[in-house]
Amino acid sequence: MSGDLSPIDKAKFVAARRAADMVEDGMRVGLGTGSTSAWLVRCLGEMVREEGLRMTGVPTSARTAQLALEVGLEVVTLEQARWLDLTIDGADEFDPDLNLIKGGGGALLQEKIVAAASDRMVVIADVAKEVARLGAFPLPIEVIPFGWPATQMLVEETLISMDVMGRTSTLRMNGPLPYVTDEGNHILDLHLTRIGHPRQLALVLNQIPGVVENGLFIDICDTVVIGYGDGRVEVRDINEGTVETDRIDFVETENLFGDLGD
Repeated sequence: MSGDLSPIDKAKFVAARRAADMVEDGMRVGLGTGSTSAWLVRCLGEMVREEGLRMTGVPTSARTAQLALEVGLEVVTLEQARWLDLTIDGADEFDPDLNLIKGGGGALLQEKIVAAASDRMVVIADVAKEVARLGAFPLPIEVIPFGWPATQMLVEETLISMDVMGRTSTLRMNGPLPYVTDEGNHILDLHLTRIGHPRQLALVLNQIPGVVENGLFIDICDTVVIGYGDGRVEVRDINEGTVETDRIDFVETENLFGDLGD
């Protein structure tokens, strides 16, 4: 139940709850991947069941699709939806310009495609994800399995000329085997510590043979909803230049808090 939630989970929940209110009847909505996005999916499922909300979800991963179906959301593919009204997703880091690092959950490729195919992207995050400069969180890049060590070597050589503090990378593992994305690729995590010019780095990384996509989301996010452990919520809109504050009350809801297995 909500009383058992840690402060970080409460922060994630209130951000997700506030963002769910942005979904209007009839919308086609991109559904992100990760723990904060899982709260969003649960909130939307409750709105569909309890309030009669009509919406269509486009998940960014197989596990988000499974959760969305479990809570009663209508799910379609991006090919079927073609274009979305809104995407709501989490982030591993965001800076004052709402540039993001994403991909900690391994779904960066589909997340970026879905976000780019939307009129608007809203990021939901706890306050700990806010940073003055990107880079403390390892930057994921999705690479094809063929020749991935050569791709890794090319990436590390390229980083020498970039404005970053660290230049090492590691292959993401799933137990004894390399992690495999929904698209059948691997992920290299770049340990950069600080990224001086995110836009330049994003462009350069995608020119390296074998790199499919990187986890830098530049000029994609329009709004960030920041949750705090005491129930406060801050909504920043970079296009309007506005900052709104709110507070979400915790209500004991068996349907919403009954499954915390995420």
